[in-house]
Amino acid sequence: QVQLVESGGGLVQAGGSLRLSCAASGRTFSSYAMGWFRQAPGKEREFVAAISWSGGSTYYADSVKGRFTISRDNAKNTVYLQMNSLKPEDTAVYYCAATLGTTMTTIREFGSWGQGTQVTVSS
Repeated sequence: QVQLVESGGGLVQAGGSLRLSCAASGRTFSSYAMGWFRQAPGKEREFVAAISWSGGSTYYADSVKGRFTISRDNAKNTVYLQMNSLKPEDTAVYYCAATLGTTMTTIREFGSWGQGTQVTVSS
């Protein structure tokens, strides 16, 4: 298993930007596909974005497509989520997760999770 630590959350006004980072421990980071999920108060955790182990494939939820960009740096054992044009409905705790599987949009496929970072978008 890989250990994950998110950072970069905070309070931002609508229309603003944030970049989340997720640092992974272990020498096998490049073997994992990585995902970002989020959970708003009173709602279920939902898929946001995912990236294959090589970075060659990316996937996005329709609600963030065109606004968010997922990327990774395997040399730094880090995955990023650049969030632009933020909306109040993007307010949530954001989690990064790792999987050795090939289905990167389903929560149950991910076996390693970070502790989450809060993103709050004010209107």
